[in-house]
Amino acid sequence: MREEFYARINATLEDIRDQGLEKVEREIKSPQGPEISVFHKGEHRRVLNFCANNYLGLADNKALVDAAKATMDEYGYGMASVRFICGTTDLHRRVEKEIADFLGYEDSILFAACFDANGGVFEPLLRAEDAIISDALNHASIIDGVRLCKAMRYRFVNSDMDDLEKQLKHAGADGARTKLIVTDGVFSMDGYIAKLDKICALADKYDALVMVDDAHATGFMGAGGKGTPTHCGVADRVDILTGTLGKALGGGMGGYICATEKVVHLLRNRARPYLFSNALTPALLGATVKTFELIRDGDGLRQQLFRNADRFRAQMEKAGFDLLPGEHPIIPVMIGDAKKASEMAAALMDEDVYVTAFSFPVVPKGLARIRTQMCAGHSDEQVDRAVAAFTKVGKDIGLI
Repeated sequence: MREEFYARINATLEDIRDQGLEKVEREIKSPQGPEISVFHKGEHRRVLNFCANNYLGLADNKALVDAAKATMDEYGYGMASVRFICGTTDLHRRVEKEIADFLGYEDSILFAACFDANGGVFEPLLRAEDAIISDALNHASIIDGVRLCKAMRYRFVNSDMDDLEKQLKHAGADGARTKLIVTDGVFSMDGYIAKLDKICALADKYDALVMVDDAHATGFMGAGGKGTPTHCGVADRVDILTGTLGKALGGGMGGYICATEKVVHLLRNRARPYLFSNALTPALLGATVKTFELIRDGDGLRQQLFRNADRFRAQMEKAGFDLLPGEHPIIPVMIGDAKKASEMAAALMDEDVYVTAFSFPVVPKGLARIRTQMCAGHSDEQVDRAVAAFTKVGKDIGLI
């Protein structure tokens, strides 16, 4: 039995490799930024980075690094405890208040990651007589969180409002006590923005709550960087908002849930990933306080981010690449075949451009892609250099 288990593991890995679906991690030996040092083919090389979630370019910001160091000097290295035992500092509550105030909520609660936030939000709030209506392309963390909850489950076709209404009616006919519509604010593999205005209109029509995971929008989408609810004009209608500190907000670790004070208090008492995970480190919290200072005065960074996205998109389309349409700084370059996508990513690394191929099970079979992500720290020269590398490799492999 033991030998059979390991043989099965080996066979599965071989199958993953044969299909071109193997995920290979590369070692970075520098701060995260628009240009990084990567260990590649036995040497460290400086390469352009076009696949990080570092939208505002804050991951290597000196002010954040200095704030983290200063906080560590004052509060120490780690908390060595969960929050309700002896792991809550004044910094934890300050950051939670910063997040809530910035996004317009009564309160927020911190988690080790947004995956944990989405994994822990449903089970404490909903029971078997309630219903969750979830977009088919929602993040894996939402899918896993829904699985942990006993509520009735319904799924609607991505951004299809007719199907959403159909599922809301279905939930009502099944006698759902509370209906919760759940969607990503931005669908990370496509860069599509959820139709939150229409979702909220249907929520009003069918007396439903709305939850949005805004991990790929907070800090740079919408007026003042307040995310997709603001971008779509429904900031006062979204009941529960989840997000991360690990992308635009400095790129560290940590997730959060924003809601009413009572909802947050219940989550503090019942959300298992919160109750049984170590408190976030003081250094991370100190840097996050500084992050919000920069974000509140960050219009210049946001404008540069979208200028870079427009420049990259326009040149790539001119070169003949198949791009998914959109306005978000996630710009997927569609390849189709998983092996060809992997081949292209490897060839681009040889041209000193770091990107990642995405294939099944991250995206549907036959829809493999290179998901590029823009950064406010990219210069015009770096954007142009990346496009030139894409064009060379695209021609070499017969993609354009």
